[in-house]
Amino acid sequence: MKIGELAEQADVSTKTVRYYESIGLLAEPARTPSGYRDYDHDAVERLRFVRDAQATGLALAEIVSILELKDAGSTSCQHTTALLERHLAELDEQITRLQQARAELTGLADRAARLDPSSCTDPNRCQVIAR
Repeated sequence: MKIGELAEQADVSTKTVRYYESIGLLAEPARTPSGYRDYDHDAVERLRFVRDAQATGLALAEIVSILELKDAGSTSCQHTTALLERHLAELDEQITRLQQARAELTGLADRAARLDPSSCTDPNRCQVIAR
């Protein structure tokens, strides 16, 4: 199949297909006698996997590491699980930081509701944020 068909079946752009080829996520395909790329069904499955893996939050470099294991004939489950667990830990840390930021902003909003705007006389600072 040609690049446009591949892109459509995998739900990515042709630009994405070319980029993935350039970074080694997708093998260089055979060429037709007229020079067109000629992809097989495995390319569709590989692109769908890359798209799905990205949707989980994995970076392209991490996806490459998984596919390298698969290409070498190894299992990738433990490696993939470790990557996902690391992302979960990072997400938990980010949630904690966001909750702390939310608490701080809530406190500032509460403070703003109690302040008298007419007492804001500092030309360089807002009394809502000033401590």
